Amino acid sequence: MSSRETILQRLRNRTGGELTAPECDFSVLKRPDWSTAERIELFEKTIESVHGEVHRCTEDTWIGRLAELLATRGARNLLVPKEHEIGLSLRSAVERESLPSLLIYDEPIESWQTALFNDVDAGITSTRGGIAETGSLILWPNADEPRLMSLVPPVHVAVLYAKEIYTTFHEAMLAQNWAAGMPTNALLVSGPSKTADIEQTLAYGVHGPKELIVLIIE
Repeated sequence: MSSRETILQRLRNRTGGELTAPECDFSVLKRPDWSTAERIELFEKTIESVHGEVHRCTEDTWIGRLAELLATRGARNLLVPKEHEIGLSLRSAVERESLPSLLIYDEPIESWQTALFNDVDAGITSTRGGIAETGSLILWPNADEPRLMSLVPPVHVAVLYAKEIYTTFHEAMLAQNWAAGMPTNALLVSGPSKTADIEQTLAYGVHGPKELIVLIIE
């Protein structure tokens, strides 16, 4: 019998009966029942502390606000989802003339990789929710909104509904029943891309978007 088998056998022969898994205790993760307004305020404070930018909008004003923000940055184009409501709304918006050229991510990356990495100024995606305590966005990329949409363009615009801001990550997982299944790639985004060298000099946008703009729809 090997040493490993000897140790396992001793564990099996332990006194005190059969081992059982302890009950899960997540009480340390519970927070007060905050209102939506309190969650928005905390989310805004935490994500802005890491250079995220937040703008509060409504269903009627978010496209106009988006056009203003992109205009101030001189964005020539905006990468939008083909099928998601965000992309559909932008393509049919009356403010279409004030928006930059809209690009649709509807072909394999191999066919337009050079253009994506060199010529796209901004991308917009939906979110699955936000986490107020950490100022994080929850993104579940899919074929309509692949991960590169939020990773490659220098400006990432994320649309977040106020009602989908949770206090903690644990609360979000429970509310959305993550235990029932998750995608291959789930993202938590807290601010723009940040990189620090050995001298602790912080640089933005080296390995991802240089700017993160969150449009909170109330």
